[in-house]
Amino acid sequence: MAKKIETKVVKRTKVEKEMTLLRAIERVVELSKDTKMSEEFMLQASPEIGLLAESFDITERQAVLFCICMEKGPRRVDYDDLASFLDVSNIRILSYASDIDALVRRRLLRYRDAKDEDSFDVPHPVIKALKHNEVYELPSRSGLDCASLFEVLDQMFSDLSDDAIIPKDLIEEINVLLKDNMQVSFAKQIEELSLSSQDKMLLLYFCHRLVNKDDDDIRFCDMEDCFFSSSNYINAKALLRSGEHNLMKKKIIEHRCEDGIANTSRYKLTEQAKRLLLAEMKINATEEKLANVIKAKDLKEKKMFYVEENQRQVGELQSFFVPENYQKIRSRMEQTGFRTGFACLFYGGPGTGKTETVYQLARETGRDIMVVDVPQIKSKWVGDSEKNIKALFDRYRELVKKAKQTPILLFNEADAIIGIRQQGAQRAVEKMENSIQNIILQEMEALDGIMIATTNLQQNLDKAFERRFLYKIKFEKPTVEARVLIWHSMIPELNDMDAKTLAAKYDFSGGQIENIARHYTIDSILHDAKEDKLAMLINHCDNERLDENTPKRIGF
Repeated sequence: MAKKIETKVVKRTKVEKEMTLLRAIERVVELSKDTKMSEEFMLQASPEIGLLAESFDITERQAVLFCICMEKGPRRVDYDDLASFLDVSNIRILSYASDIDALVRRRLLRYRDAKDEDSFDVPHPVIKALKHNEVYELPSRSGLDCASLFEVLDQMFSDLSDDAIIPKDLIEEINVLLKDNMQVSFAKQIEELSLSSQDKMLLLYFCHRLVNKDDDDIRFCDMEDCFFSSSNYINAKALLRSGEHNLMKKKIIEHRCEDGIANTSRYKLTEQAKRLLLAEMKINATEEKLANVIKAKDLKEKKMFYVEENQRQVGELQSFFVPENYQKIRSRMEQTGFRTGFACLFYGGPGTGKTETVYQLARETGRDIMVVDVPQIKSKWVGDSEKNIKALFDRYRELVKKAKQTPILLFNEADAIIGIRQQGAQRAVEKMENSIQNIILQEMEALDGIMIATTNLQQNLDKAFERRFLYKIKFEKPTVEARVLIWHSMIPELNDMDAKTLAAKYDFSGGQIENIARHYTIDSILHDAKEDKLAMLINHCDNERLDENTPKRIGF
């Protein structure tokens, strides 16, 4: 960014009344050669030096040094060049090091190697501005939006990569940048983490790489430049490998996973960190699609009918999920060293009330439900699935922390992700499925909440999963007596005799009876049916059964 310099009247001498920046630099170079930067020279070149100092907002001595760097460079200028040009000793020229530092901070110079600061050059943007008689200005670094802030970070880390700035100086500049832009949620969240300067530097590098480079796979060689010293780097590598680094303890970065196994030399931001820090950049859009949260207050009451054993088991779970009981049991488990997570498996034939039971348990005990979209997790892109499942559990943990009552994590029709693992998997799809299952098993071990999985195919359940479910309830089809009650609840106008006839004739689940009741309701509305109710219902029952040996018509 540059500002135009208007031609101006120079008041200190009568030599020139108008002067461009390049002409002023040329004049200072002409007059300063072999002068040892004497007072006589400073006085003689006062108009030109004054113009440059005022325009660039630097001191007069810094203006002279900048002019010499333009002449001796603009590339590969060092202290020997300055000493030789001014005809001063190497000792004396080193006393100007603080002025060179100031020119670097002003971005009029840049170190060729920030680690030893022996040589420097004039950056191309500065030269480009001078060609047009303009002063190079640092881009505005306050009042930014999130995208603009990351644009500045991109330039800052580019300077670090080019050895134009050392890490300690860079973090000081970044701190100013964040402080000047606290209206940006990212800046505010970074500051609220209260990290050390070294940890903040590393975290900002991870965020920069993801946002600016679309890179979420960071290796040790990538992050080496971010450390203030070699010892810091060596120590951090050991902590990162072991998972003991502060950023890992805070669940901000984590090991990348390959086939469900952590790779201790590759790292990424956690999905939790992406949601917390990078919401403005829409980085976390994917995992939001993985599950839908249903509020307890939005669940509709529905009368459920079970066989006697199922009624007892569901009643016990309901008593367990009552908030005061749940907290007592969880606390006791924690005191005795047991896991505090509770995983339940509901299995049985279709339509036996597994899913609806979860909804009613949640409604009666005031718990929200996070319903997992299993097909969405099994992404067609190999590698995404593992990321998705970890994101899912991260999101659930956040819900647990924020919720008044621990929510329920529901994997509905979970056959696809808790089935028997493939032995000696070779194909990418098989490896992906095994990775998903390994991650779920690990998450179940660390679960602090309530997880319920439903399945119609319990015979395909992997034994490792079976052991991790504390409660396992097999939902049976309702008895004849229960079916009579279901028929009455679904079609209140049905008389006792017809309800008993249908219950005895058709061994249907509650879900199947509900389908027939819905179909009957549609017919009643569309056709204003006045025919015998029982005959109409029997017809619908026969179509529902889909007897393979006796073809039936399907439809209205």
